[in-house]
Formats: sequence, C-alpha cells, structure tokens
Amino acid sequence: MPRAQLSLSVVEAGIGVIFILGVAMGFALGVPAPDTRSAQLELYAEDAGTVLASEPPRHQGTTRLAEIIDSPQTFEREQSALERRVDRILPDNLMFRVETPHGAVGYRKPASVPVGVSTVTTTNGDVTIWVWYV
Repeated sequence: MPRAQLSLSVVEAGIGVIFILGVAMGFALGVPAPDTRSAQLELYAEDAGTVLASEPPRHQGTTRLAEIIDSPQTFEREQSALERRVDRILPDNLMFRVETPHGAVGYRKPASVPVGVSTVTTTNGDVTIWVWYV
C-alpha cells in the first residue's frame, strides 16, 4: 500500500503562513496597555507638593506651606489662597484635596477612582495632597 507524503516545501509553506498570521494577529489585536494612570497621578501629587513646599512665605515662616499650617488662624486666613494656588498648579482635568493639621481644601475624595497621593512634611506638620482625574 503506497503512502502519501507531503513534500517538505508544502510543510514549510504551511508553517510560514501560520507564523505570518500569528504576527499579523499580534499587531492587529495588540497588547493591553499598562495602567500608567496611577503612576501619573502620584507624580502630579508629588509635583504639587514640591511647588507648594518651595514657595516663599507671604507673611512669616520658612515656606508658604509651613506658614499656612502654622496655626488654625493662619489656615483660616490662607485656605482660599491655598485652594486657588493648587488649582493653578494642577492640570484642568484633575481634582484635588489638600489636608492639613488644621483643615482641608479642595473636593471630597471619591472611593472608586485611582488616586495619587503625596505627603509633604513641614516644620508645622504634614500636608497630604490627593489628586484624581475628573
């Protein structure tokens, strides 16, 4: 009984077609993009904290941020200026919350979205900044 055999060139052509289709499907479907949103949010929060911590004080203190949280009275006096400043520092597509030992400015943090956070230590206490996409 004679046996049928495929020629070697037909087998090579079949493997080549399967390989080319596999590569084409890889390009067509792509790979899932890594989640860079959380890392970017962390950078935004850190940048805002760095800017706030390096600004000179308006009245007294070592830095603008330390001046703001010097006492409940200075926080009360400067909280609207702090909120406007953070709003100008961050891009328009971000919301924020800044918590100090004497109070907070910004928006209420949502529970179900990625959030970036940064804490700045000053001579008068810690200031925590949260940012998230609108």
